[in-house]
Amino acid sequence: MQSWFMTTWVELMILGKLKSAYISNLLLTLISLKLLVLVFSVFTEFLSMKVRTIKPANVSLTEDCARILRAVRVAARLGFRVSRETALAIKRLSASVLRLDKGRLLMEVNYMMAYGSAEASLRLLWKFGLLEILLPIQAAYFVQQRFLRRDKRYNMLLSLFSNLDKLLAPNRPCHDSLWVAILAFHKALSDQPRDPIVVAAFSLAVHNGGDLSEALSIARRISKQHDTSLHELLEPRDLDSEEIIDEVINLAASVRKAVTKKMTNEHFVSQAMAKYPKAPYSDLVFFPQPLCWRVCRIFECVEGGREKGFISKRGSKIDYEMLAMGRLKEVRHVFAKVVFDTIYPMDTR
Repeated sequence: MQSWFMTTWVELMILGKLKSAYISNLLLTLISLKLLVLVFSVFTEFLSMKVRTIKPANVSLTEDCARILRAVRVAARLGFRVSRETALAIKRLSASVLRLDKGRLLMEVNYMMAYGSAEASLRLLWKFGLLEILLPIQAAYFVQQRFLRRDKRYNMLLSLFSNLDKLLAPNRPCHDSLWVAILAFHKALSDQPRDPIVVAAFSLAVHNGGDLSEALSIARRISKQHDTSLHELLEPRDLDSEEIIDEVINLAASVRKAVTKKMTNEHFVSQAMAKYPKAPYSDLVFFPQPLCWRVCRIFECVEGGREKGFISKRGSKIDYEMLAMGRLKEVRHVFAKVVFDTIYPMDTR
């Protein structure tokens, strides 16, 4: 009861839904339930900017392993630290999240990735040893990049989600197909780095529904310097139009393969961290087939050619209602913006 109350209270504060009238009514109710002491306890924890359990952490997280993921979510969304006791318990009990059913895991990870705190969530999942259990492919990438547990640097995966976070908020989420699409896109690019103009033309082709000639024409006019710190981008080469289009189509095929043959293949996932004997074993795949199909729909226009009747979105304004519903035009628009802003950042870190 107490742990549920603390989680609910903090999450309501995150969403900005506790207005004065509601606080008064809630306090009166809590007084009648003799829980007023707990209220001040929660406020004290809130003001200390730490996430901790009310019961001893080992006991609380053993009782309900989903609290491990909720603790990460709250810490990431509010920018809070995790208390030492809770952090040690999370690391010790991290593998217990595998007891949750796949639908619950997808829901919990979606809360982390789709509401404006994906970058912070990925950093915390990596810090606490949860990333190699939930997303072993992405954990392997962190290892290959020599990324430390408390690393403050950026890599392309974190940059992509940092740019996504700038567009989202707790009251402006995206559909889960978008962040899964970003994972697949990055997997394809990390496996085979590409020329910046190829990646730019690819994102433009996704945005306009597969019009490769238009995408190439716009990409060729880009004069801005790409982010040279990203290992997934090659030094620009002198490619002719046919070579660029071939590579764009090949990249689309690689993204589709990342979704259908890698991220959803238990054997492939289980081998992602096989080179690292200290890593926990995980063959977890929690992306259902309908979701994977929706992700593939985002990119199929690039391989299949311009879609009849598809009208690309004009302007930069995002329709958040359509984005949350997974409307194809809106998802493609935001995907292209995130990729483009990552390759050609407005500022340099």
